[in-house]
Amino acid sequence: MQSKATTVANYLKELPPDRREAISALRAVILKNLPKGYEEVMQWGMIGYVVPHSVYPSGYHCQPDQPLPYVSVASQKNHMAFYGMGIYMDEAQCKWFVEAWKKTGKKLDMGKSCVRFKKIEDVPLEVIGQAVKRFPMKKYIAGYEATLAQTKSAKKVSKKRAKRGKAAAK
Repeated sequence: MQSKATTVANYLKELPPDRREAISALRAVILKNLPKGYEEVMQWGMIGYVVPHSVYPSGYHCQPDQPLPYVSVASQKNHMAFYGMGIYMDEAQCKWFVEAWKKTGKKLDMGKSCVRFKKIEDVPLEVIGQAVKRFPMKKYIAGYEATLAQTKSAKKVSKKRAKRGKAAAK
């Protein structure tokens, strides 16, 4: 369920009470542990925490007009989700996350790009907090750029950005 809300407050207001409570609890943990510089926004119909364009003007490689996403939370049709981009771009971080979650005894329902859950009681909030805290902005950007450089689309993106840079300089 992609929301059309333009503010976090409106997004939360449109959720059913049980989901509002769960997303609000997750949001509180993220905000408490979020390293300096990231901004809370609405992005792609979800609450997102991003590297602002003022810090990283290139934005997200797939959509350069969007700031670089870091963490997101969403209420989907059949579940709620936590999206931790740093976890997915770094194999060691992913391994740490899975092990830390499993040590809590809670079931992990993890897809390629998200951790799904139905109730906030299913989420070890301390693990989410630690995961969010693990990527200060400079480390995250460096990891993102290293990961992007390894992809086939990196050369295409670099060429497009170079063209945009030349056009903007004129």
